[in-house]
Amino acid sequence: MLKRIIKRFFAFLSILILLITIIGVAFVNLSPQFGGQASEEQKEAYAATGHYEDGVFTNKEMIVMEMNCHSISAMIKETMNPDPNVAPPDNIEVEKFDPKELLNIDAESSRVTWLGHSSFLLETAGKVILLDPVFGQYAAPHPLLGRARFHKEMPITIADIPHVDAVIISHDHYDHLDYESIVELRDKVDHFFVPLGVGNHLRRWEIAEDKISEMDWWQEVQLDQMSIVFTPSRHMSGRGLTDQSATLWGSWVIQHQYLSLYFSGDGGYGEHFKEIGEQYGRFDIALMECGQYNDLWADVHMSPEQTVQASLDVKADLMVPIHWGSFQLATHSWTDPVERVTAEASNKNVPIATPNIGESITSPGHLNLSFDPWWEEEKRKNSNENEN
Repeated sequence: MLKRIIKRFFAFLSILILLITIIGVAFVNLSPQFGGQASEEQKEAYAATGHYEDGVFTNKEMIVMEMNCHSISAMIKETMNPDPNVAPPDNIEVEKFDPKELLNIDAESSRVTWLGHSSFLLETAGKVILLDPVFGQYAAPHPLLGRARFHKEMPITIADIPHVDAVIISHDHYDHLDYESIVELRDKVDHFFVPLGVGNHLRRWEIAEDKISEMDWWQEVQLDQMSIVFTPSRHMSGRGLTDQSATLWGSWVIQHQYLSLYFSGDGGYGEHFKEIGEQYGRFDIALMECGQYNDLWADVHMSPEQTVQASLDVKADLMVPIHWGSFQLATHSWTDPVERVTAEASNKNVPIATPNIGESITSPGHLNLSFDPWWEEEKRKNSNENEN
């Protein structure tokens, strides 16, 4: 009798594992979330860039991400035992952006509004531009595979934005390229500027070919009087299990007569920052990655102290730390990035702005530099709850 029960149990377990595998494979292959793949002709063209080998893009400086028993075990241990303040205790209340105020600024002014994480609304030169627009609640291909963002609302919704001149994407990770957001934006956007390979995702999502510009590092295009340059970063890419680094990643320079802006995207610290600063600096504003770091992936995500140094390297007049405050993608406390980066910026006399989600910075003049340390109130809420 016992043998029969054990036999049936393992038969059931085998069937269950098989079903889960079939469902998983079907989801990866049929879900549009995972985007498109490069053709053989495209791969041949990528190889001519000098940073594409054996089907993957590479960094100028080598990255080390060891996947061995020690690193996997350390990752599992940290994931199971994250910092107790890895997320805020309550929903973060964001500043709302009035859609009626879009482009309601002087012709010589620019306004940069943080939408959380690495998403920004840029109004400049009479144009509305979105940087890495992620409006969804999860930075994952499915809600079961991710944690909800820290703020239930966005400062502005896609429905409230009547027209977008350009969308600029740094790379194809889910916290930077969101399928649902792109589909909702599809008919409102004039043009998408993306790294090599990312255009295949957009094509699968029914973005018209003439709306897509795929760019290599150091490539420059003009948008009316505005110069848009795709510059390097030290990172990686991928949306599935078998497409790691199949598309390019990078940072962006946006410049015209009245604004010079740098958007770092994601990446570890490297010599590319000085190269960018020497070629395109000074920058009025630099939106600099600061968050979701770990010693296990130090080559592809900067520490806050490195963020400050990178801001100096690119010759930024004002640094804005990004890539924090919305999603839990690492195990440090959710305020660790902003606390460390503000302390290091103070030590090195680097001007820094830390807006709440939904607050804006205006250039020239950086009129809104007196931002309150809003995260401290969120931390106090957590302390009070723990005391009670």
